[in-house]
Amino acid sequence: MKSVAINGFGTIGKRVADAVAAQDDMKVIGVSKTRPNFEARTAVEEKGYPLYIGIPEREGLFKEAGIEIAGTVEDMIQEADIVVDCTPGNIGPQNLEMYKKAGVKAIYQGGEDHELTGLSFNSFSNYDDSYGADYARVVSCNTTGLTRTLHTLNPLVDIKKVRAVMVRRGSDPSEIKKGPINAIVPNPPKVPSHHGPDVQTVMKGIDVTTMALLVPTTLMHQHNLMVEIGNEVTNDEVIDALEKRSRVMVVEAAAGLDSTAALMEYAKDLGRSRNYLYEIPVWK
Repeated sequence: MKSVAINGFGTIGKRVADAVAAQDDMKVIGVSKTRPNFEARTAVEEKGYPLYIGIPEREGLFKEAGIEIAGTVEDMIQEADIVVDCTPGNIGPQNLEMYKKAGVKAIYQGGEDHELTGLSFNSFSNYDDSYGADYARVVSCNTTGLTRTLHTLNPLVDIKKVRAVMVRRGSDPSEIKKGPINAIVPNPPKVPSHHGPDVQTVMKGIDVTTMALLVPTTLMHQHNLMVEIGNEVTNDEVIDALEKRSRVMVVEAAAGLDSTAALMEYAKDLGRSRNYLYEIPVWK
């Protein structure tokens, strides 16, 4: 039984904690928060996770809120076999020193730079490269989506070149201080966006260039791919490869799945946790 600590119980961390708790060979031994908000209370009172504080000076705030704490992050990692670091981007470097000092392994989320660990991870494309590593970074949600699709196609079509436009949601549904509200924002206003180079950290040698836009929606991101291939293949062969791949879903607009809103409604109808589609929907 592996003891897993979740450093940062927010948008990513609380989902990671649920996934770890569902395994029969792992145990969540603690999660961390820096503020005594509803997520901190949920962790303790609803999920039953030991809660550790990321900023020791705020211990009084948690006591005032009536939220029980088990100690500091430093205390938490002493009990862990591995830490999943879900803290905000750019906090990682200082945390890495703490993990090294404690002799504990760590997995980072995609908001950190590849250079932090020197190893980026996607389960489809470079699983074996990560075996035995002490520190790894899981690539971002957009990079994961791109990689999942492209890695599925590459053995069949022999990808020569990829050009992709990423239409990104403006924020997570719970974010009220981000946008845009009434604009389309080039993000960044240059080519490439970070997604292409990020794909190259897990699919070595692939020729991929990406650009990205932010749009006023809080639903899922949407990718538009233009792929130059080296092999002659039929549409049916491509569709068959995608349909056979786990975590990829081929959908049809003619069936009413003609927008991100319809896809989210489909996830609700399936009764998925948090209304999620764990698969990458690809329009047929």
